Amino acid sequence: MRKKIFLSSFAAAVVLLSVFSFLSFSENERKKKDELYRQFELFSDAMNLVKDQYVDAPADKDLIYGALKGMLSSLDPYSEFLDPERYNELKVETEGRFGGLGIEIAIKDDLLTVMTPIEDTPAWKAGLKPQDRIVKIDGELTRNITASDAVKKLRGKPGTEVTLTILRESQEKLFEVKIVRDIIRIKDIKNARILEDDIGYVRLVEFRENTPSDLDAVLSQLKKSGMDSLILDLRNNPGGLLDVSVDVAERFIPAGKPVVSTKGRIPSQAMEFKSSSLSTHYLDMPLVILVNEGSASGSEIVAGALQDYRRAVIVGAKTFGKGSVQSVLPLFDGSALKLTTSKYYTPSGRMIHNQGVVPDVFVNGGRPGPVQAEPASEGVFNQLDEKEQPKIKEQPAGKEETFDYKNDNQIVRSIDIIKGIKVYKGSS
Repeated sequence: MRKKIFLSSFAAAVVLLSVFSFLSFSENERKKKDELYRQFELFSDAMNLVKDQYVDAPADKDLIYGALKGMLSSLDPYSEFLDPERYNELKVETEGRFGGLGIEIAIKDDLLTVMTPIEDTPAWKAGLKPQDRIVKIDGELTRNITASDAVKKLRGKPGTEVTLTILRESQEKLFEVKIVRDIIRIKDIKNARILEDDIGYVRLVEFRENTPSDLDAVLSQLKKSGMDSLILDLRNNPGGLLDVSVDVAERFIPAGKPVVSTKGRIPSQAMEFKSSSLSTHYLDMPLVILVNEGSASGSEIVAGALQDYRRAVIVGAKTFGKGSVQSVLPLFDGSALKLTTSKYYTPSGRMIHNQGVVPDVFVNGGRPGPVQAEPASEGVFNQLDEKEQPKIKEQPAGKEETFDYKNDNQIVRSIDIIKGIKVYKGSS
């Protein structure tokens, strides 16, 4: 009898505890909703004041769109509100219709920043470098500009000219450069050859749809030419397609290994990408990956994965640190939100975003010098606003560089590392 009473009392206590927990949870949710409604009331009050007292009568849609732009831009440099016109531009395939400069850009430290100039494009030939800050476009300050608005200003008809004012912090240099727009045609593999001592070299400039098959073709050809080791050059590679970067990494690691994962706030944003068994694998070949400040996104996925598995030696400079995923979420009126929904993580769980991939061996490549302490963005623009500005000289257009690996410190160091690995393997 006592046992039955005890069990009944225990069951009642459990029920009461569950009810109490539910009520507490409901109360917390109610408080959060009440606070959200109060914030909406604040927004509504502010909007009504603007509508009633602003010097000109603003359109309701302009106010709402402006608020949405501000809300998204306050999150991070990659999230933004897309009005219907901008959203349609994003959806329409523009290849062959617009001219560009050939640079990947991002907002970094509140400044419009060159992630990397793409090789053999107008920006590359004009001498732009990773981490260059674009402080003016055709004489207009880029203060508070979004990446998509900057793209609209930089893009135009082939043959037209745009003038950029560049701050190069590593050299404490401010200069103007005039660049003529052109149709940007990118060849994903720029260079493939045997350097010396049967060391292969492949320069991969972007991860595009046909990159895996192109890479297989050049590696097969180099293998036939006697390649027994490889330098994979990902310097100034801004990334590209996520699945392609996974396909490239899986050439050098066993099948079934995680290459990269994405994690967000909700379970559906958590994904893991593994190497497949369909690729031709180069598992035992000594491998060096070259990276620099212009290596971003897909390049960081490849370098991070191969570094985690100790499959390659990473040589060069710390990478850019672009490791977030943006999803485009359409709205009912034809506009959309481009929203950061998850971030990339290497197989060991390292976050790429804003961290980058730190090389195993630091080597100054002689292109961008070491990055100095970064000034606040307002300090940069205030300097430009002053009456007595530093004299800005036009930067002469750069000449296309011929490939001479013996004058490239990072390649030379990579060759030395591979030769050392070969000696070690031969003696073991």
